[in-house]
Amino acid sequence: MTREEKSTVIQDLTAQLADSTNIYLADISGLDAQTTSNLRRACFKANITLAVVKNTLLAKAMEASDKDFGELPSVLKGNTSLMFSEVGNAPAKLIKDFRKKSEKPLLKGAYIEEAVYLGDNQLDALVSIKSKEEVIGDIITLLQSPAKNVISGLKSSGGKLAGILKTLSEKE
Repeated sequence: MTREEKSTVIQDLTAQLADSTNIYLADISGLDAQTTSNLRRACFKANITLAVVKNTLLAKAMEASDKDFGELPSVLKGNTSLMFSEVGNAPAKLIKDFRKKSEKPLLKGAYIEEAVYLGDNQLDALVSIKSKEEVIGDIITLLQSPAKNVISGLKSSGGKLAGILKTLSEKE
């Protein structure tokens, strides 16, 4: 690979890192062709971009990026694959599900919405991360609950103030 080609790859990686808020680093070394193909297919179905990268080029792209990757460059040893996703926990779920049949991919680290996770032992924590949409849905549900209580109280009491207060006090 020429110096110009390396420079182009670093620029492309830097742009991908800048555009992504959810970045996973995984080790898929040792997977046979069929298993690798299955992993790529699963990533495609889950809307996850999977790319194998050279550690030195990725380290330079991380350096050139505006993001603070903290200790994440320290895991750039051996085989490294990048996983990009719109949903923060999608790659973690895919890795966990895939590992039911294979011992890889291994999670090396992740950068999720400015937080850095290091090591395969963080997989369960990453699976449990909620997306922005899920958090907003939870908040809306919590906000709707008191309104539903008031409405049901109005309907069940026949509209009398004493009945409304009684119904609402019973729901608490």
